Amino acid sequence: MKRNRFVPFFFLLIVSPFFATASVTVDTATYFMKHSYDVLNYKLNLDIYHCFFTPYADDFTGKEEVTFRVDTALNAISLNAVNTSMDVDSVGLAGTSFTHSGDTLKVLLNRTYAPGEVVTVRISYKHKDANDHGFYAASGTVFTDNPPEGARKWFPCWDRPSDKATTEITVKVPLSARLGSGGYLADSTISGDSLWYHWINDQQVSTYLVTICSKITWGRNETWYHPVHNPADSIPIWLYCKSTESIANAQEKIPQITTCYEEKFGDYPFNKIGFATLNALFPWGGMENQTMVNLMPGGYGDTYLLAHEHSHQWFGDLITCGTWADIWLNEGFGTYCTDLWAEYAAGYTTYKNRINSEANYYLQNNPGWPVYNPVWAIVTPNSNSLYNQAISYNKGCCVLHQLRYVLGDSLFFQVMAAYASDTNFRFKNAITTDFIGVVNQVTGQDYQWFFNEWIYAPNHPVYSNLYEIDDLGNGQWNVRLEVEQTQTNTLFFRMPVEIKISFQDGTDTLITVWNETNPQTFTFTVSKNPVALEFDPDRKIVLKEATTVVAINEPGSDSGFDLRQNEPNPFSNQTAIIYQVKEYSPVKIDIINSEGKTLLTAVNGHHYPGTYRYLLYDDTLSPGIYFCRMDAGKFSLTRKMVVVK
Repeated sequence: MKRNRFVPFFFLLIVSPFFATASVTVDTATYFMKHSYDVLNYKLNLDIYHCFFTPYADDFTGKEEVTFRVDTALNAISLNAVNTSMDVDSVGLAGTSFTHSGDTLKVLLNRTYAPGEVVTVRISYKHKDANDHGFYAASGTVFTDNPPEGARKWFPCWDRPSDKATTEITVKVPLSARLGSGGYLADSTISGDSLWYHWINDQQVSTYLVTICSKITWGRNETWYHPVHNPADSIPIWLYCKSTESIANAQEKIPQITTCYEEKFGDYPFNKIGFATLNALFPWGGMENQTMVNLMPGGYGDTYLLAHEHSHQWFGDLITCGTWADIWLNEGFGTYCTDLWAEYAAGYTTYKNRINSEANYYLQNNPGWPVYNPVWAIVTPNSNSLYNQAISYNKGCCVLHQLRYVLGDSLFFQVMAAYASDTNFRFKNAITTDFIGVVNQVTGQDYQWFFNEWIYAPNHPVYSNLYEIDDLGNGQWNVRLEVEQTQTNTLFFRMPVEIKISFQDGTDTLITVWNETNPQTFTFTVSKNPVALEFDPDRKIVLKEATTVVAINEPGSDSGFDLRQNEPNPFSNQTAIIYQVKEYSPVKIDIINSEGKTLLTAVNGHHYPGTYRYLLYDDTLSPGIYFCRMDAGKFSLTRKMVVVK
């Protein structure tokens, strides 16, 4: 075993953090797209009456007023408006003429406006009978779905997450239909056989979080939530549903979930809590539209779905990602908050089991790109990439879990509460560097190194560790551990690592060390007989692959390369693989099925001369014949293994 740079550690010694930064460059100039105006309000008047009746066409007429403040002197504005979804008929007020091509509506203004002036243009348009996956009409149900940039399919807008505005939406529907939207219901007016709903959202919202949803004979259940810090106040909870649908779970759980999040992140920030279940055309499990969450059919019965979508009212709606490169600030946070709800409701073990499961999914499905991809700030990726489950959701979530591990619970939850309450971001936008700034401000330390590794760099560490136990005599033992990262497609990951040493008397101790070089050797001198060592025994670093093998001191162990028959053999879920190394060499041990496919790599790292023992735990192997192959330099040997159940 390698002996250079021993660092002495003693029984129960815990080491202070090492704050070094990896070399990762982030181009801050690309965070926000430059824009010449700031939209203040969208006022929409839509007639979707006939969309509720056969043949359930998607066409409707719309009138819109866009009010904006000028940032740079201009005599025209450009809005996103998809040509295949809508035809523009005319413009008015400050708008004099227009062109509509390439999914862009350019409105010429009646003069040149100076910075600071507030201007309103009117747009009359028709939505086509187009199946555009932005506006849906089928069997008496009508709804919109915007992420990431679908709002431009049903009303002209500046369709980027960084441009928030208030909204006023008036919609004509049949008398038998009920319609929900963001904000509060200002009024509803009957006119003949029609009903006009008038919704106002006076709290700023990104366009992708604007929605209308409606259904014939929909029911709406109303209850009230009393905030933790102001129980005399009442916030309405509106649940839209079919008459045959059970909402009992949602009625019970939504107040509890809200209390959980209020205790951790501060008061619920909006004037309504709204949910609606839609039909089978709805493409997601849920969509966190501001104060009007849309759910898949049956969604009220899924508590974790409710918890995920509701958490977005803080992380996603109150504070919205500034660019699509920062999507993890929405989805990673939403996934993590769901796990915090699990911890709140069922305890830490349930929380940790969910974290482990999410990490496992990432490890099995990692596409190999970082959580933060700077080009996404400028060029919107396809939805499968942007909303990649392994990266944007699961890895983002697990990064927060690992930040909690590094900071400790007290500081971590101070960070989360400070971020959620920061007036620089509330009802506005935040980018990844903003969150890092909050971490640094709350902790008084520079944690850029952590985010360089886990957010800006791709992939994860792959540990191939060796340890040995030496009896020094006189009741003293040395436990020597060499930690080596063998990944080749990303950075070296500096992290605190927990080490558990178990002793012959049945006790054990936990030691925290900082892995800051590669490879790095730690020596622990103890005063009772150690029998085993575990690396990261509680899996605090969930985003990793790791193997740890023990060197066995026995006569003749350096006589040559060898791979012994595993013991026991046959085995069910555990067997010992013992192998010899003649000289310092790269060693790789693979488990291969009868078709020649490598199922897992048990060992992969450099070894010094000696005999080593690796315990293979795998209860996922089906009964049958497998092969264990060892490669070390030019040496290669294969042994047959039999799995039984």
